[in-house]
Amino acid sequence: MPNNFMPVLPEIVVLVGACIVLLVDAWLDDERRHVGYWLTQFTLLVAACVTIATMDKSLVSTHVFYNMVVDDLVADVLRFFSFVAVSLVLFYSRSYLTLRGLFRGETCVLILFSLLGMQILITANSFLTLYLGLELMSLCLYALVAMQRDQPAPAEAAMKYFVLGALASGFLLYGMSMIYGATGTLEIDKVAQAMLASGENKTLLLFGLVFVVSAIAFKLGAVPYHMWVPDVYQGAPTAMTLFIGTAPEFAAFAMMLRLLAGALIGAETNWQGMLIVLCVLSVSLGHIVAIAQTNLKRMLAYSTIANMGYVLMGFLAADVNGYSAAMFYMVAYVLTSLASFGMILLLSRNGFEADLLEDLKGLNARSPWWAFVMLLVMFSLAGIPPTIGFYAKLLVLQAAVKAGFVWLAVVGVVAALIGAFYYLRIVKLMYFDEPSDTSPIDARGDQRVLLSANGLALLFFGILPQPLMGLCAVALVGSQYY
Repeated sequence: MPNNFMPVLPEIVVLVGACIVLLVDAWLDDERRHVGYWLTQFTLLVAACVTIATMDKSLVSTHVFYNMVVDDLVADVLRFFSFVAVSLVLFYSRSYLTLRGLFRGETCVLILFSLLGMQILITANSFLTLYLGLELMSLCLYALVAMQRDQPAPAEAAMKYFVLGALASGFLLYGMSMIYGATGTLEIDKVAQAMLASGENKTLLLFGLVFVVSAIAFKLGAVPYHMWVPDVYQGAPTAMTLFIGTAPEFAAFAMMLRLLAGALIGAETNWQGMLIVLCVLSVSLGHIVAIAQTNLKRMLAYSTIANMGYVLMGFLAADVNGYSAAMFYMVAYVLTSLASFGMILLLSRNGFEADLLEDLKGLNARSPWWAFVMLLVMFSLAGIPPTIGFYAKLLVLQAAVKAGFVWLAVVGVVAALIGAFYYLRIVKLMYFDEPSDTSPIDARGDQRVLLSANGLALLFFGILPQPLMGLCAVALVGSQYY
């Protein structure tokens, strides 16, 4: 039904919450900025509860607003994970934002509107809604990167992000227009039907496919569309880097799922070839270049590039098992990224960013517990058991082997071994080097508790991954295309 608002109730909650925070903040002085912060957290809590309450356990997809929006189990799961990720970002970042004068209402408002764009993108069943969601998310991210207007590095990072992001959006829009010209529809499920039918313009579709895959690769940060990732990760305030590297990844995964596994499923033999090139380049260059980095945020940026290559490896299977493996990998990566950048925020203080590798020297001597949490993060990124990263890599490698890409799985294993070098180098710095900074680690109680739970979750889901794996598999089986 076009007038059924229940499937988009989480989006309505986020929109109303953002508007309330915007209005309330206009009447708050600097001493009461925490009111807007807690209103934002309350909005996220309500949205997460509404998502669970309105989740259709019968695995039936609901189409509303004249088939422009779809509410399926994939959308519900990704929305819920996005709300949790953004809430953790805010908890981890509160002290950091306060010390740097960024604990303001506009920060929370931009985060909520960016989250709204992610939700629109996740539930999109039309090229129109998908593009609108992507632009809403991206424009807010550009502004968040440039929040420290008086600092040259964030301003430069925001400019690069904006220019390259606009180029990628143009690619996506141009590709969608070609696909629309060949199929005569903007609705994703009808595009899939038209592509599977005979008589469509194959040449125009293939050109559109190239532009669409290029845009997806940019949003994921895959090579050779990766040039923005290291500069933005290093130049942006760490709190904004944490946000960019977590929740938007779910939206990028949803965009890839809706377009490749949905609209373009009839052309999988064509986009598989493109994904193979992106995958090989990403896992190879990402891991190799990361070895030479001395800045921790920049190293994690190249780690992100490599990890997106493994997500693409799961998509190469072009079946439910491959998509669910990629979804599990994305969840595992975001959970690990929350802990990795959360540790940088924990170690940072006023005038000190803690974003260099040498800042982690002797961390075990300063705090054995936080050294252990960081060790779990590095093990998960490297894919070492018993952390969640091991099963994430194992699933996508198995999906590639089952799809007949054995050689690609071998490339993935070799690249993971290369990556293990710079991950374990950080472990060596923490446990075997003398500390370069002996100042006590001071952090809020909520930040300590949640970051500890985040680190232990990497271990818990590494020992018992079946519930999360099952959730990803059921979500894909219950969605509309896959």
